[in-house]
Amino acid sequence: MSSDDIAIRVSNLSKCYHIYDRSQDRLKQYIIPRLQRLVGRQPKNYFREFWALKEVSFEVKKGETVGIIGRNGSGKSTLLQIICGTLSPTSGTVEANGRIAALLELGSGFNPEFTGRENVYMNGAVIGLSKDEIDARFDDIEAFADIGNFIDQPVKMYSSGMVVRLAFAVSACIEPDILIVDEALAVGDTKFQTKCFRRFEELVARGTTILFVTHSTEQVVRHCHWAIFLDKGQIVMRGHSRDIVNAYLDMLFGVERVKQPYSDLQIKNLQIAGNTQSISRIETDKFENRAGYNPYEYRWGNREAEIFDFCVSTGGSLNTTRIETGQPVVITMWVKFHRRVEFPIYGLTIKTPDGVTLFGSNSRDFDNGPLFLPVDQGAVYKISFTLRDQRLGAGEYLLSVGVAEDRAGEIFPLDRRYDAICLHVINRSSRSFGLADFSMNVEVTVAS
Repeated sequence: MSSDDIAIRVSNLSKCYHIYDRSQDRLKQYIIPRLQRLVGRQPKNYFREFWALKEVSFEVKKGETVGIIGRNGSGKSTLLQIICGTLSPTSGTVEANGRIAALLELGSGFNPEFTGRENVYMNGAVIGLSKDEIDARFDDIEAFADIGNFIDQPVKMYSSGMVVRLAFAVSACIEPDILIVDEALAVGDTKFQTKCFRRFEELVARGTTILFVTHSTEQVVRHCHWAIFLDKGQIVMRGHSRDIVNAYLDMLFGVERVKQPYSDLQIKNLQIAGNTQSISRIETDKFENRAGYNPYEYRWGNREAEIFDFCVSTGGSLNTTRIETGQPVVITMWVKFHRRVEFPIYGLTIKTPDGVTLFGSNSRDFDNGPLFLPVDQGAVYKISFTLRDQRLGAGEYLLSVGVAEDRAGEIFPLDRRYDAICLHVINRSSRSFGLADFSMNVEVTVAS
């Protein structure tokens, strides 16, 4: 890749902090090792090392939006601060090609005693804009922030929402080459977040590079070209946003992905719960051979129960991949339990291909729930999710199914098959558009 195409290059970046257990240890560290060196002794350290980052390397092309996800304390904020130049690394280098605007901690860079207007000019000067350049952009900044007369009041009088509005307005309206955002939008309301993401798209279209740290996995899937997963200061994984998000969910739940899709499921004469029909054999590839199966599903859980088959039915059609807007749909899955489970939970989620969740519920939280039926080892259960008032708009969708266990309020995934089923929705009865069809009626009357 040509250097001209690179916006950010991070090479072997590490950051180490010294942790002192007692305040006096800091003073000892300053004095005693020096004396020990003078007398030729091996100096003793009175601190513990904490590596916030360790050997982190990656490159971001110009115009890309890259998400960075990870648990609290994984090194995300430290990484962004070093890229912005507000923190020095212990080792390694960062190259950033272009003007950087950063929205890090809430209100960082603002002087609480200054007015909003004064802080706009101060922040613009810090990143190298002249007064004339800030003058030319000020009206746009003020309009985007939409904080009214508070623009001429001290920032210490602002609410947290007003602070982030002004901070984002400054960062986004100066048209930076690189925009770095660290969880700052979490305090914004939905209307403001929508405005921010629309601005993101405008900046990307103009070639701005965006680094985006968030705990919202849907935002990563929807807005980022690719993503980085950090844990304990190291890059665990990088790549397609959806793959990174799924790996992150694995880490959050503390469940290692089982690579083999099945244990021994060649079991004879199993009884389907709630049905007198017996099955002589469970095929190891039954789920994978069904119409609509997505081979790019993401499967995880401890496999103490396994989802081995599914069926989508509507209007008398079984194992279909096509449904009609407004028609009831039944999604059925079959689960084999390898141990007794006292409180199993069965779930269904519907998403768009770009990761937006349209619907999700489960046997614990549905309208007539909770439904808890203990199951014994070796049992096979048939679970049916009926969508009576299905109003999906025309288009493509992905279904996720799962089974988990509730242990005193804590959820343990047994088998989750994310984005495992492809569904095509057609709408013959309406010319409406969008993700949902609300069967709108229009009346026009003469106003008296």
